[in-house]
Amino acid sequence: MVQHGFRWLKGFGLVAGLSLALTASGAMAAEKIKLGVIGGAEEEIAEVAKKVAATNGLDVQLVTFSDYVLPNSALESGDLDANAFQHKPYLDAQIKARGYHIVPIGFTIVEPIGLYSKKIKSLETLPEGTRIGIPNDPSNGGRALNLLASHGLLTLAEGKGLLPSLQDIKTNPKKIKFIELDAAQLPRSLADFDAAIINTNYALEAGLDPRKDALVQEPRQNNPYGNFIAVREQDKDKPAFRILVAAYQSKEVEQFLDSRFKGAILPAW
Repeated sequence: MVQHGFRWLKGFGLVAGLSLALTASGAMAAEKIKLGVIGGAEEEIAEVAKKVAATNGLDVQLVTFSDYVLPNSALESGDLDANAFQHKPYLDAQIKARGYHIVPIGFTIVEPIGLYSKKIKSLETLPEGTRIGIPNDPSNGGRALNLLASHGLLTLAEGKGLLPSLQDIKTNPKKIKFIELDAAQLPRSLADFDAAIINTNYALEAGLDPRKDALVQEPRQNNPYGNFIAVREQDKDKPAFRILVAAYQSKEVEQFLDSRFKGAILPAW
C-alpha cells in the first residue's frame, strides 16, 4: 500500500494548485466557520492557515481538542463546520464504527509516526519480551504494527493493508508484549513501557524530537497517512471550504512547516 503514496486520495477534493487569488464577495467577507484541530503543533499550523484565510475573506474560529475521539462527533453534530486532524484510515474506521457522514476535501500535513523509548537505544538491543505501547484505535494501532513489521520485528497476515490488528500477527520472534492505550496517553506513559509508538503531534507536545528521539519512523515520502480537512458530505462544495483548503496548502503554511518543525511535520499536498 505504501508505495502508492497519496495517489489513492487524489480524487477526493481540491488540489494544491488552487489559487489563493480567490476574490471574496461581500457575503463571504462576513462568513465564519468553526474548525476543529488538535492542540499543540497542529493548532500552531492552523493559526497560520487562519491568517491566510482571513486575507481571502474567511474568518476561521479554531476549536481545540486534546484527543482524536471528539472532533468527528462534533463535526457530525454540527458543532463544527470542519476539522483538520485525521488521515483516511482513521476516518474510514470511524465511519464504519459510527456511521458518520463526513468526507475529506483537501490535504494538510503528514506526520510520520515513530517508535520512542527511554530505555532502549536501538532496535538491535530490543530484548525478548519487550513491552511496547501502541495506540488503541484501529487505524493508528494498525499503523504501529505496520511500522514494526516494516523493520522485521513481526510479520502480519496478508491482505490486511493499513488496518491490521493484534490478531493478525503471524510471527513475533521477540515475543513483544503489546499494551494498547489511547494515543494521547502514550507519551505520558512512555516510562512505564520499554518503548511506545507515538503520533508526531503528541510526541512534539511531550517535548520529543521525532528527528532525533525516534528509534524508527515511517517513511517521509509516499506515506499514506496524510492528514486532511474534513466536512459533512452535504457541505463539501461550499465556497468557504475552497478558501480553507487553499489557505492550508499555501506557501505561508509550507514555509512555516519548514522553519518551525524542520522536517518533523511535512506538507501532504
